[in-house]
Parts: sequence; structure tokens; C-alpha cells
Amino acid sequence: MKIAEALALRSDLQKRLEQLKQRLVKNARIQEGDVPAEDPAALQSELEKSAQELALLIQRINRTNAATRFGAQTLADVLAERDVLKLRYNAYRELANAASTVQGRTTRSEIKFVSTVSVAATQRKADDLAREYRELDTRIQEADWLTVLLD
Repeated sequence: MKIAEALALRSDLQKRLEQLKQRLVKNARIQEGDVPAEDPAALQSELEKSAQELALLIQRINRTNAATRFGAQTLADVLAERDVLKLRYNAYRELANAASTVQGRTTRSEIKFVSTVSVAATQRKADDLAREYRELDTRIQEADWLTVLLD
């Protein structure tokens, strides 16, 4: 199995766990004398089995990412860089949006707000970070489809 396939399976398992949790909650209480729509014990058993499977899969993905070379770094190191790029991009995008908010004044006595940063420069920085993120993410996805998942 390739890392990309394992990531898709991880996503499926996470969704499955969420669905099982919701089904358990729905069947947690019933009116006295009624029968639950689903057996809570069976749902709990299925939840525990899926949780264990997810934990083992995440461990394998993490081991593979830590052992896989990506240029001079490991794939795990590059994933951390990608995550930080996304955080930085979001921060600059929000800063540009906040700085460019237009304020309507109806009288001269109203308080006037001015931007403390260059909106254009901040937006360019956000655009550059978004491009870097996309390029790095594409290279990571390529590696995910080429790398075999370790046991």
C-alpha cells in the first residue's frame, strides 16, 4: 500500500468513527420498555475495533513519513513545513482582509480608521505563501503516491 492510499483509508476510518459515535449517542437513551434501534454494545465493539485499526494505520504512516527522504529532509519534516506555510498564509490573508476593510463615515466628527500595513504588500505576501504551499503540497502528494507504507 502507498502512503496516499493509507491517507485515504485514514480519512475513511476517521469518518467511520464519527458515524459510530453519533449512532451510539442516538441509542444511549430510550424510553423505558422500548428497544434501541441499534445494539449499543455492538456499536461500542465496532468503535473500539475501528479505533484500534486507525491507531495502527496512523503509526505506520508516521513511521513511513519519518523514514522517507524528501530531498535533504524527511517527509515528516516537509509536512511540518507545509503546515506552517498554511498557517502563515492564513495569517497574511486575514491581515490583508482586516486592513482593507472600508469604513463608511457619515459625518466629519466620526472616528476615522487607517490601515497600519500596506494592503497590497500584505496580499502579495499571502499570494506568494499560497503558491509555495500549493507547489510543496503537490510534491508531497507525488511522494505519497510513490512511497510504500512501512509496517
